[in-house]
Amino acid sequence: MVFSSLTFLFYLLPITLIVYFILSFSRPLQNFWLFLVSLVFYAWGEPVYIVLLLVSIVSNYLIGLLVGKYRLDRPKIAKGGVVLACVINLGILFVFKYLGFVCESINTAAGSSIVPVLQIALHIGISFFTFQALSYVIDVYRGDSEVQKNPFWVGLYIAFFPQLVAGPIVKYKSIAKQINDRKFSADVFSRGVTRFATGVAKKVLLANNLAVIVDDIFNLTATGKDNYSVPVLMAWLGAICYTMQIYMDFSGYSDMAIGLGQMFGFQFEENFNYPYISKSIGEFWRRWHISLGTWFKEYVYFPLGGSRVSNMDIMVRNTLVVWLLTGIWHGANWTFLFWGLVNFVFLIFERLVRWDKIEIPNFWKHIYCMLIITVSWVMFRADSLYQLSEYFGNMFGTNMNGFYSATTGAFVKEYAIVLFFSVLFCMPVAPWCRKKVDQLQNKFAAVSLNMLHIVALMGVFTVSVISLIKGGYNPFIYFNF
Repeated sequence: MVFSSLTFLFYLLPITLIVYFILSFSRPLQNFWLFLVSLVFYAWGEPVYIVLLLVSIVSNYLIGLLVGKYRLDRPKIAKGGVVLACVINLGILFVFKYLGFVCESINTAAGSSIVPVLQIALHIGISFFTFQALSYVIDVYRGDSEVQKNPFWVGLYIAFFPQLVAGPIVKYKSIAKQINDRKFSADVFSRGVTRFATGVAKKVLLANNLAVIVDDIFNLTATGKDNYSVPVLMAWLGAICYTMQIYMDFSGYSDMAIGLGQMFGFQFEENFNYPYISKSIGEFWRRWHISLGTWFKEYVYFPLGGSRVSNMDIMVRNTLVVWLLTGIWHGANWTFLFWGLVNFVFLIFERLVRWDKIEIPNFWKHIYCMLIITVSWVMFRADSLYQLSEYFGNMFGTNMNGFYSATTGAFVKEYAIVLFFSVLFCMPVAPWCRKKVDQLQNKFAAVSLNMLHIVALMGVFTVSVISLIKGGYNPFIYFNF
């Protein structure tokens, strides 16, 4: 089930909220209700998927008890528990996400089918809930959080439906106290509703429409230049539209997840901070998918030594490890691995030349950053190395393709409004507007503008629902991970 579906919006969410508020006299009952709803949410459509999720919950709960019991008195046993948690969680991730890819790669390298390739269905959200489960065990081992004795609360943390299938990745230590001691108010609830509605609009009205352009251009590229020659400007249009699509899609999902969390009193950390205003690749990754970057930093980069090492080679190695893992985390495809390596190369380049200290106008730094990010997203979007090479050939005119076609202009003309608002909302327009409204001395004007914002939000949410009823649906990009 997805948030931007009629089943969720008009059935599961209202029922969940009504029962949740009826149970407001008991926090444990509210938590247990949310846990049950989360299982239903995950099992919807593919009930068999719930088995793996329950295995993850039970195994990490038991390992957590072991680690919590022996952490101080017998640290070797506790450390063994952490190793076991890594083996189980990463083993689950490997089998269900990467085993088929590894077997196919071995057969390709050998030139024959020496290893059978198992067709194992990829469980939605497996990369997210396995990382959260690891966070729980590691935080208990480090003493950052107390061990949780109630298995249902561990289950709620791992399976909580707002962030279950596409993040943000919530570290256990950041939410442990909120499970039984969270604050709720009408103001927090209203902010949650507003945030959720904003996310729905970004996904349905912007990301889904951008996806039409992106899918058409990438599919034309996949047919090969002998069948259709994609001109340079059309290829760049597809790359730019995907750059905006993936932001609107994933940040929209994060808005929905954070908003839903607020409706139930949970405060999740931000996952995006307007990354497309960045002036370096390093800054971009401090603003994009913040929860994943923080997870790798705290649980991989820092334990390896981080950047505070005497030998520059060790820092480069640590960064390389993180970005190889980041690329692999995103998918079982060579394109993701190369995408991770490209980011690694530019991050190291910026560190070695001290990019932030170089006196270049911010405008040109921004152009440099967006050019690299846009090109790298093509690697992220390509289904295969063949499609990637063809697409780059089209972008840079090496496929003997033309520069412009009427179809390119037709795309721009038909989706002009979508393109305009996508560019607009990639920038921090909303915070700027809120700041200006808060600074108004005229109370009537401030109240009127706030009411106008509410009315406008209700309007775009209504249009989003109408679009869903008409069948305008696209799966979230990060469901693949």
